[in-house]
Amino acid sequence: MVSLHQLRCFLIAYELGSLTAAADRLGHAQPSVSEQIRQLERSVGATLFRRVGRGVVPTEAAEALRQHAERALGAVDAGRRAVAAVSEIAGGTIRFGIFGTARLYLGAQLVADVLARHPGVRVELIGQNSAAVQDDLRRGRLEAAMIAIPVAAEGMTVRPVARDELVYISSHPERVSRPVTPAALARAPLVLSETTWRDDDPSRRTLREMVQGSGAALRTKIEVEDVETAVEIVGLGLADSVLPRGVIDQLLPRLAPGVGWASLRPRQYDTIAMVHRHEAELSPAARLVIDLATRRIQSVTEAVTPG
Repeated sequence: MVSLHQLRCFLIAYELGSLTAAADRLGHAQPSVSEQIRQLERSVGATLFRRVGRGVVPTEAAEALRQHAERALGAVDAGRRAVAAVSEIAGGTIRFGIFGTARLYLGAQLVADVLARHPGVRVELIGQNSAAVQDDLRRGRLEAAMIAIPVAAEGMTVRPVARDELVYISSHPERVSRPVTPAALARAPLVLSETTWRDDDPSRRTLREMVQGSGAALRTKIEVEDVETAVEIVGLGLADSVLPRGVIDQLLPRLAPGVGWASLRPRQYDTIAMVHRHEAELSPAARLVIDLATRRIQSVTEAVTPG
């Protein structure tokens, strides 16, 4: 039977070309290392080294065994690191940044995904708007986050993972009977949320650029902070709005069941990305939540694959 210790002795002797030098590195007596090599040779049924002077030279059999021995020890080390990572996560706090409406896509579900794997962990989901979340990332208050782009990407690694269509919603059926053009959007009585971040909000930026391309300007009739209030106002017939499809799928049945929607022309999208500081060494907890959040957001929106 081959042991990991035998393989370790073999690889160090192979590297150093000396059983004595291998014993010194391992902190063992030279006869002990020689016995490990002999036991390994008996197990594989081949001579692994030839003695030349005070050193050893690997045989053809040793050359064939080397890469398999390296892979075996590498797999064991990887397993140990994986177990250590799980232990590190299990006793700590997971903090992850999300933009405000992300809670409607995956907030509670993401927490459930994390706790299903690590019931003892403490979870913090931080953020109200993509611009604010990115500022927390830049200042080191967060390790990683899911945000809507475009945002200022300097010093950040940004990996798009999903996109969600922006759609026009109204309680007036005639306004959503056909796709909404930039000119029609410029004339629309709009209520938009995220008023504190109106200058930096990615969705608003997309809408401004769309309308400006037609020579007009994006104007609002009503400004509010939270998206739920915006949907309720649309339900009362006081204004129309533009929101991501995933958001209205969650909110319209509950808050404004009589409201309809239509695509914009041309279609517009929020792009959702995983973001962290450039060249940061992510912790096991951050890597876990990035993976779980990516799977969750791609299950309810349109996945974006790397180009």
